Amino acid sequence: MDEGQSTEGGGKEFWRVLEELRARLANGAYPLGSSLPAQRALADELGVSRDTVQRALRALAGEGWIESRQGSGSRVVKSPIHLGTPQQETPRVRATLGTFVARAFAQPVVQLDVFTLTSESLDAHIRLQAERVRLGEVRPERIKLRMLLPDTSLTLPYPRAKHLAGEGEARPDDGAGSEPEPGQVAQLNGTLHDRLNDITRRHSISLRSALRDLKTEKLVPSVQVEVRYVPLTPAFKLYLRPGVEALFGPYEVVERSILMDDETEVDAIDVLGLGSTLTRHVNDEGDPDSSGSVFVESMRAWFDSCWNLLARPS
Repeated sequence: MDEGQSTEGGGKEFWRVLEELRARLANGAYPLGSSLPAQRALADELGVSRDTVQRALRALAGEGWIESRQGSGSRVVKSPIHLGTPQQETPRVRATLGTFVARAFAQPVVQLDVFTLTSESLDAHIRLQAERVRLGEVRPERIKLRMLLPDTSLTLPYPRAKHLAGEGEARPDDGAGSEPEPGQVAQLNGTLHDRLNDITRRHSISLRSALRDLKTEKLVPSVQVEVRYVPLTPAFKLYLRPGVEALFGPYEVVERSILMDDETEVDAIDVLGLGSTLTRHVNDEGDPDSSGSVFVESMRAWFDSCWNLLARPS
């Protein structure tokens, strides 16, 4: 049985490869300006077909992280600011999610409150820290994660289709064709929202499993993971270590091409979580009136109010 037959058209393997490449961007394995391994080498390493690798690379290119040219391979052209190495962090100006999560896991009690669109970025870093626990590099005694996500019943303003561009189909900016009918746009938007909800579900399950496995393996005595849904459209992402520090950053709204499972490309208005600029705010215990302290405490109050009054359990 070939890969396409065993993985529902290659979808599962495509997502696995795409997430692995994103994780490598996250941990600095492919820094800005570097070239990715050849497609055949990646296919052999990851145990998939070259076609699956090509699809994943096209998705990364559509998201703006790499540039692929025939005969020249793929090169990293944009560095995910909040997924960089510790050396890239400038506290209170630009910050990295990787070092934030690493600081949390260096403590005996890991406590994280998160408000985000899909949990995709957090999942990559949670899995990296779980491996550090297994290697004995960090030894937390307790992990508590609370995460707020947008309610799946919401009609979000993004991703939103502009027009459909299938293989060989002329685009409106080519001077041919026309905008799709309203019914077609509505159908596309529904498909895009279903895709977004699927991404959110997969990554939520992934990070929840990664943390709970640490308790099952008796590596962390206490693990609590709770996800709730709120009737809010995330305009920003928020990561809190309550009473300690916060990372905050608005989502960047962009026009981009989204590659669907059936190889259809949809030109859409979307947000790029990987490219959002995060700022770090630190609670200065010596000065509760400092800007950092006020921000951390106000965000904690905002999160708690949403958690207690607006959210519904998963």
